[in-house]
Amino acid sequence: MARDYGRDVNQRMDGGLPSGGIEVPPGDTEALDSRWAHCWKPPDVARRLAGISAPWYVAAGWALDLYRGEQTRAHHDIEIGVPAGRFPEIRERFAEFAFDAVDSGRIWEAATPQVLSVTWQTWLREPDTGRYLLDVFREQHDGDEWICRRDATIRLPYADIIRYTSARIPYLIPELVLLFKAKHVRPKDQADFDGVLPLLAHSQRATLSTLLRQVHPGHVWLAAL
Repeated sequence: MARDYGRDVNQRMDGGLPSGGIEVPPGDTEALDSRWAHCWKPPDVARRLAGISAPWYVAAGWALDLYRGEQTRAHHDIEIGVPAGRFPEIRERFAEFAFDAVDSGRIWEAATPQVLSVTWQTWLREPDTGRYLLDVFREQHDGDEWICRRDATIRLPYADIIRYTSARIPYLIPELVLLFKAKHVRPKDQADFDGVLPLLAHSQRATLSTLLRQVHPGHVWLAAL
């Protein structure tokens, strides 16, 4: 599994990263994948975050499977999104774990506030085993309004971007999941798009088309939409 350490420019707050961190060689994924082999699934995360007041949602591939109502492929990790300003509430729920910040092919273990302030991706680590169990995206926001890290002009209320399964597991709407997947279009991203497209209502397709034209003009998916 290849991991994406790429930057989304709108997330960098002060223009640079702190020194230090552990470099992860681009081709050395096997050892890292083994550390994710026991990661949680959506019901595990929902159980641990039950009753929390901060808005949060399952993101990426798992979000699309929650939308579809079934698991359609293997998921090698699990990502959730939370407002950056509400991250302390999430962190408090996982006090027995460590949070490592990740950016540009480097990992800052037990990240300090300085590192957290200039990164957005955080891996929850089990200290005793070194296993990674959850990937937390600390998203830009303005109060209860979500801000897209790819284009800060895209702003939506959290109430409009989160949907729930029958078991009350929150997930990001598929239009936004696919917008993020459109950046790289890896084989799994194309498979996710092909599988979800027939399930999208006309309004959802229109929204995704508008977002793609704004963020990724001329994207190959526009023809299918």
